[in-house]
Amino acid sequence: MLSRVAPLKQSFFAASIIGLLISGFYLYGKSKSWGFTFMLLFGLMFIASFISMTYSPVMPELEKKR
Repeated sequence: MLSRVAPLKQSFFAASIIGLLISGFYLYGKSKSWGFTFMLLFGLMFIASFISMTYSPVMPELEKKR
């Protein structure tokens, strides 16, 4: 299953970090339930971007575009 993982864009990684920080510092202080929910969402995005970096083979479809 992980042999066909497509690499995600760097903007996805950056959005997950920024969203996690904003959710943790700003939103969690205002509303704990919304803060936790968004921290969970952006945390999952962060983990997905790491998995994408680790298991990203160069596929023939992506190699032609370079």
